[in-house]
Amino acid sequence: MKKLSIIALCLLSGSLWAQSKKQKDREAIKSMCGCYEVRFNFAETFSPLPDYEFHDNYSSGALEWVELVEDEKDKISMQHLLIVGNGQIVKHWRQDWIYENTQLYSFMGNSTWQRQVLDKKAVKGQWTQKVFQVDDSPRYEGTATWIHQDGRHYWEASSYSPLPRREFSKRNDYNVMLRVNRHELTGNGWIHEQDNDKILRSAEGDKLLAQEKGWNTYQKVADEKCIAARQWWAKNQLYWKEVRAVWEEVYAENPVLTIATRQNDGLLFEKIFALGDQVMEQDTFNIQEIRAQVKSLISSHKSEGQ
Repeated sequence: MKKLSIIALCLLSGSLWAQSKKQKDREAIKSMCGCYEVRFNFAETFSPLPDYEFHDNYSSGALEWVELVEDEKDKISMQHLLIVGNGQIVKHWRQDWIYENTQLYSFMGNSTWQRQVLDKKAVKGQWTQKVFQVDDSPRYEGTATWIHQDGRHYWEASSYSPLPRREFSKRNDYNVMLRVNRHELTGNGWIHEQDNDKILRSAEGDKLLAQEKGWNTYQKVADEKCIAARQWWAKNQLYWKEVRAVWEEVYAENPVLTIATRQNDGLLFEKIFALGDQVMEQDTFNIQEIRAQVKSLISSHKSEGQ
């Protein structure tokens, strides 16, 4: 009887520790919400090719509002909104965090993502970060454990992705990026650190073109500075909720998904944004009609046979 009590106590202690650890993870993730002055900095640091011409460093900045979209036990979703120029709002990337997730999309190249199924034991205690493009199409996904040690709070994982938006329309000398993404909280915000390999992928295999360092800083400022973004999201969030719902259906239906960002009649994200502008000008909001229109746009950019 005494042995059973000890076993029960050990199990309870383990359960409470896991609960406490998960709660720390959730608090760390959600602390990335709010209003920030953001600086984006990238520099190529190395190439194995003796004749490689290094590209200029990239640097830019803006105000950015990070909105908490979903807050569930095993899922946290956050939408980034840039404030640029004279208060113009740009719907930026989205990050979803899923606890002990066993399915994720891996970028294969040629605008194609393939679903991977992970072992439950391998992802125990981990969080998958799923990053989406401005139109909520896939970008990259990675899974790892949040670390809370010696006063530091960080998460780091690697994943393949397409070219970043700052380069995809300017370069064709590589077609896959291998990212090492690190999110670490600071005393006044957080840092998104990146160590990226720029890879030319072909039938012969992967060839490293260059390596790059990314250092994106998010410095917390008063929420009032992002009031324009908050107002924009309040007005537009219903439309984007339906866009996300349609994409979830597309993901569920396609273990392999190929999305062409550009067709003869334009870019996918431009079409989805234009539809959103039309919807916001209407007096009524027909959910089924909006979903059908969004799905039609996405289908027009999917490869045949999927």
